[in-house]
Amino acid sequence: MKPRLYLKTGDKVAHIRFSAWGNGKVVEEKHSSLAGGFCMVRILFDDGVMRSFINDLDNECCCYYAGMRIT
Repeated sequence: MKPRLYLKTGDKVAHIRFSAWGNGKVVEEKHSSLAGGFCMVRILFDDGVMRSFINDLDNECCCYYAGMRIT
């Protein structure tokens, strides 16, 4: 079963609860070829910090459910 990915490299995003981070851009996307493996994205925000998030909509901890939105 393939993961349902939310973000892809180059997407511009913002977090609805942490506006102090500023806007972000997805700079890296990784996903496991093994069944049940994690799908991750790394996002560089305007505050200069790179943060990592789970990127699988089938995972309850997906960045979408945590408040990440495409802008």
